[in-house]
Amino acid sequence: MFKDLNENFLKVNQILPYKEDENYIYIYSPKTPDGEVISYLELKFKKKIKVTIIDKNKFEKLFLEKILNQEVIIEEDKEEEYVKGPIVELINNILDLAISHKASDIHFEPFEKFMKIRIRVDGVLHTIRKIPKNEESQIITRLKIMAKLDIAQKRLPQDGKIVYQKNGKKVDIRVSTLPTVYGERAVLRLLYKTSALISFDKLGMPKVFEEKIRKIIKSPYGMILNTGPTGSGKTTTLYAFLNEIKGEDKNIITVEDPVEYQIEGINQVEVKSEIGFTFEKALRSILRQDPDIIMIGEIRDKESAKIATRAAITGHLVLSTLHTNTALEVILRLRDLGIEDYMISSALILSISQRLVRKLCPYCKEKYAPSLEELNLLFPKEKLDNLKNIKLYKPRGCEKCLNTGYLGRTAVYEFLFFDDKIKHMIASKESLSKIKDYALKSNLYYPLKLDVQEKVLRGITSIKEGIKVLV
Repeated sequence: MFKDLNENFLKVNQILPYKEDENYIYIYSPKTPDGEVISYLELKFKKKIKVTIIDKNKFEKLFLEKILNQEVIIEEDKEEEYVKGPIVELINNILDLAISHKASDIHFEPFEKFMKIRIRVDGVLHTIRKIPKNEESQIITRLKIMAKLDIAQKRLPQDGKIVYQKNGKKVDIRVSTLPTVYGERAVLRLLYKTSALISFDKLGMPKVFEEKIRKIIKSPYGMILNTGPTGSGKTTTLYAFLNEIKGEDKNIITVEDPVEYQIEGINQVEVKSEIGFTFEKALRSILRQDPDIIMIGEIRDKESAKIATRAAITGHLVLSTLHTNTALEVILRLRDLGIEDYMISSALILSISQRLVRKLCPYCKEKYAPSLEELNLLFPKEKLDNLKNIKLYKPRGCEKCLNTGYLGRTAVYEFLFFDDKIKHMIASKESLSKIKDYALKSNLYYPLKLDVQEKVLRGITSIKEGIKVLV
């Protein structure tokens, strides 16, 4: 391997290539190699160089073994000499704690005198530890080694991946580093494969609409759009829909950026913009693959909106996400993207908007009698008389919920169903307020607030938490 590099060049520059793959050349060195040397190697091999700094004595031993043509066995997961055992144990303990609480992210944040470590649980960040400044570089180095990043590169952001195994279960971890004025910051996104797919029954949709929605998602054609802010569970809901309707008689293809969870029995395509394989190209290609059902990770521009709408009109069931605040605003957003009103009215069969609320911890939640002022924050005045003696639940806090009073999250939903009248109103360019008035009177519009009220009354969440998603 690397016979084109003579031993004198390797010795003078103190580098030792030990592995290559499709994208990288991996080299050992006791110091950060000169930039000119790295540039020369990248030009020669037409691949990026990843440097691992190792102890000088270890490097010399490996170099001698190479010169003597003896086989060198590299233990890739073995830590460098200067990343000491306690740091390895510290990182593992942090990962274990985060996983045990089903955290979605871990933040390693450098400040002037210490490094703060926080985990995001149920959408909220909690500080779990502060690390002395002198251990900061070892922590970042350890994370870079685990993610197979270049530990010598400290001036540019890097992205990598860790597969962490605990008690026989694998957790995919995406690692992102970013240089700041006080040092390198790292954020780890934890992806739990075992909990990726939830069943339709566990989505937490209002029971009164479950059968109606089941029927709609089994439609042979049309467009179902799910809206809401980033991180509100939109894709999870669409995955549950696909899992409910998949079968041997259907060809289901998804286009995602990226594919985060693999679904058995479904063809999933990952967009690769860096090589020109965009959403637009992917969509055009899969339409030639005879699909019955298409899921698009996100409609983000005019071109993808047009392709998706045409597909829905021409005999395909299309599911996708869109960034708007309400289910009604889907109509306006599609208009903004240049879709004609007659196409919108022909394509849409269901519009959803959703948010995530924290669920009250079942181990410590407390029953209490809310005041009228508190009830008035969420419920209309005409309903207050019926709620005078009602008992609700509030958070208390215990060991199982990090003393927050909340454990896990559930979705709250808003729905807009499309009948012939609404379709005609859209095609006739009626205002959103008129469409809303008609939909409310006809029980075709279920506002988000109603689902929040329902989940508060059932003791699933608190008034305080419910109000957050309605602001």
